[in-house]
Amino acid sequence: MIPIDEKYIIKKLKAGDNEAYKYIYDYHYVALCKLSYYFLKDKVQAESIVNDAIFHLWEIRDKLELVPPLRNYLIVAVRNKCLNYLALKQQEMEVHFSTIERAGIQLQNIISDTQQPLGNLLKEELESKIKESVNKLPPVCRQVFIMSRFQEMTYEEISQKLGISINTVKYHIKSALVVLKKELGTFLCIIFAFYPTLL
Repeated sequence: MIPIDEKYIIKKLKAGDNEAYKYIYDYHYVALCKLSYYFLKDKVQAESIVNDAIFHLWEIRDKLELVPPLRNYLIVAVRNKCLNYLALKQQEMEVHFSTIERAGIQLQNIISDTQQPLGNLLKEELESKIKESVNKLPPVCRQVFIMSRFQEMTYEEISQKLGISINTVKYHIKSALVVLKKELGTFLCIIFAFYPTLL
């Protein structure tokens, strides 16, 4: 595709012109995917991050002071999203293994046996702690998280129900998980035993 005047594209983008969005997507997508894959070595996740970055540009277009070349802005956005994703994955891995190592397999065996008084007590305490932590989330974030994790609604269903974009749904889910992991701390090993699909 032959590049055109990006000042014109930016003007049309800010006006909400879909053709401007399509141009940005078509012209920059492949190069940005290569950059994202360089960081992540995961084709699906690389494409997802690029899609998020371009769509986010569309969502906040009226708030940005954009200047050509647009690719410079998009490169920084994709790079930052990749680094944030890698940092989050590293944090998840460290928390997962450190909590399970500290707790030991014996704790999981106790929790799994709900016939044991200790198992029932831990289950009640866990449920109380989860409810308390979820209630601390901001209202919209809490609603999105409950709809996704407890009502088992898809991102698309939540998006349609609340009138927000799928990317905004993803943002709230990610934010909720970060907060819950900080709140729940050593309860994580119990969560993995009782609610393996929650996180």
